[in-house]
Amino acid sequence: ARNETGLPVITEIMDARDLPIVERYADCLQIGARNMHNFSLLKEVGRSHLPVLLKRGFSATINELIMSAEYILNEGNMNVLLCERGIRTFETATRYTLDLNAVPILKAKTHLPVVVDPTHGVGLREFIPQMSIAAVAAGADAIMLEVHHSPDLAKSDGEQALVPEMLAKLVPRLRAVANAVGRDL
Repeated sequence: ARNETGLPVITEIMDARDLPIVERYADCLQIGARNMHNFSLLKEVGRSHLPVLLKRGFSATINELIMSAEYILNEGNMNVLLCERGIRTFETATRYTLDLNAVPILKAKTHLPVVVDPTHGVGLREFIPQMSIAAVAAGADAIMLEVHHSPDLAKSDGEQALVPEMLAKLVPRLRAVANAVGRDL
């Protein structure tokens, strides 16, 4: 994918035994929400030379996310990105509730970059642009978006994937909001 698009490859790792082969092909390791509390896996990726995108579990507190990052940092890997991707609440209109409170709190409590994944947090394509804009306004350092040319044919996450045309319209809006709050994207 990197050769075809020029984009870096981020891939989820779920088992430490896969780390040697994944390190050969990926540019960044992702620890998904399900594995945020898999402390042995966190320690292993902490020994990797690759950056780690650590996704917050849907029932995890902000402090628990920070403590999970500490497992990685304590093993020597200082390239950790924290990712807010939605938490479970009583609300049923969306897949999860995107906790944008987490963005300024994580930035205040840590030195780590904060990524927001509104696609998993919202789960509904039509609301992702607004939540992406809100995340940038809240101080997110990066936005992680699912994009697919034919979301209805996607093998997973199609209902939350933007089409490329939506992304093309969204990026200038994100840049404008970032500029309005004195930041770059």
